[in-house]
Amino acid sequence: MHTHGTDVRQKAIKLLRSGVRNADVSRMLGVPVGTVGYWLHLDRAQQGTLPGRAHRPCPRCDGRELDHAAYAYLLGLYLGDGHIIQYSQHRAPSLMIACDEAWPGLLDECQAAMQAVFPDNSVCRVRRTGCRNVKVYSQHLWCMFPQHGPGKKHDRIIALEPWQQQLVDGHPWDFIRGLFHSDGCRITNWTTRIVAGERKRYEYPRYFFTNKSDDIRTLCSDTLTKVGVEWTTLARGSDPFNISVARRASVALMDAHVGPKY
Repeated sequence: MHTHGTDVRQKAIKLLRSGVRNADVSRMLGVPVGTVGYWLHLDRAQQGTLPGRAHRPCPRCDGRELDHAAYAYLLGLYLGDGHIIQYSQHRAPSLMIACDEAWPGLLDECQAAMQAVFPDNSVCRVRRTGCRNVKVYSQHLWCMFPQHGPGKKHDRIIALEPWQQQLVDGHPWDFIRGLFHSDGCRITNWTTRIVAGERKRYEYPRYFFTNKSDDIRTLCSDTLTKVGVEWTTLARGSDPFNISVARRASVALMDAHVGPKY
């Protein structure tokens, strides 16, 4: 094994501290680039300047300020189309919200809300067939979304923590928007009626929220009731998976605060 004298190492450290790249130092001094990198690592360790994991404060753990409206919206998106996962090779879990590429405005809103809730973390979009996953890594996802657990959401209990319920009560429309932007839709329904002896087609707007979880549908319906929206339950076969908003005044409220996906 070839060894290098102290003078060579000192020259390398001086060049590295001046900003010369590892590869350039390697060529200039005839030292393997791996050795140059190791010397740089030791020098940074001695100076206490090694790059490490930055501490990113958490609203729950550290009392960092939280954008309540953005969190209420993101919580609604998570309960609809979100999931948290941690791969064994990753240091932190990731939150992913699946968004249809047909709604670029929804993608933008989702990313903006995620960035507002996690301002010190990078948010990205991952392309999938027909959709994009809006994604963020954070060590604090477990405490920010305690509803996470093994299995599908409709196979386990979904209940808000008191602090989450307080935020939803303070920003109910943001929570509703998140739910309907994930598992909801605004459609034009139609029926026929007899007018002056003739059968005529009558069209009217309607909102649907569809989710297999009884708990999530209850969170949705309870919040709708609190803001004065009248709703009904429609069954899919024998399963009451749909919440419908069809009365004119309630649809007008939904149009003012939620609106169609875009």
